[in-house]
Amino acid sequence: MSDIVVVGSINVDMVSCVERFPVPGETLKCRSTEYYHGGKGANQAVAAARAGGKVAMVGAVGTDAFGEGEIRSLQEQGVETGLVAFKSGPTGMAYIMVSDDGENVIVLTEGANGMLAPTDVVAGAFDKARIILLQNEIRWETNVHVMELAREKGIDVIFNPAPALTIPAEVLPLINTLVLNETEAETIVGRPVRSHEEARAASLELIEKGVREVIVTLGERGCLYCNHAGVSIEQPAFQVQAVDTTSAGDTMIGYYAACIGEGMPVRDALKWASAAAAIAVTRSGAQSSIPERAEVDRLVNNFRTR
Repeated sequence: MSDIVVVGSINVDMVSCVERFPVPGETLKCRSTEYYHGGKGANQAVAAARAGGKVAMVGAVGTDAFGEGEIRSLQEQGVETGLVAFKSGPTGMAYIMVSDDGENVIVLTEGANGMLAPTDVVAGAFDKARIILLQNEIRWETNVHVMELAREKGIDVIFNPAPALTIPAEVLPLINTLVLNETEAETIVGRPVRSHEEARAASLELIEKGVREVIVTLGERGCLYCNHAGVSIEQPAFQVQAVDTTSAGDTMIGYYAACIGEGMPVRDALKWASAAAAIAVTRSGAQSSIPERAEVDRLVNNFRTR
């Protein structure tokens, strides 16, 4: 099996570009609408694969016209799909609006993702895994089941709690690395997280409750890493002109997992992951915007020589 196993969502993304977001009751014409391969789980799998990782996907697609296409797309990216299940009904779908300033709003239809049960995830899927990636677009009980299996097998879990949710206290010790943005951090700790200082305080609180390391992404202000040993790292963002931020977080997480998996020090892994996310936001779409490893290497090395 693969070094990195992603258990999560597989979606079709319908992306509409608009000048600005509508207010309630308003109808706006969009500039264009495109369909892309997406889903936070699939996005992270593709990012890890493009970073050079050996990746397998565990998830579910529907028996509609989209399901087989999503599997073929993952296979074309080098992601193993033998553990992706077919569920009667629709494939998951995300309805995304992207404004002229590069921001986005997303409405999810779970589809087959909501039918991925703990019984669909067999222990053998993780026989040779070193890292498991999880998000919050599948059933919560399935995520917990995977975390418990990972603990039994000594496999590190990287969990991205998106969409945001409150994590039960007993689950936090099952998480090796928690990667979350400001909104997700606020939901979990119950107070504002809008600066590096507030992000550090939230991270330390989560570490005290059992998480071994926390990464809080702060958009154009970069990200903050803290761990149980007292190490704290601030990674500045690479300054670019954003076009579409849809896959920035997924790209960052997939790259971080692959870099850690290949033995890269945390400080360097954060740098490569941030560079990958910076490239991704300059392009439209989810998986279509994720850069290849050579592009990320060039960006990091160009900054080093300045």
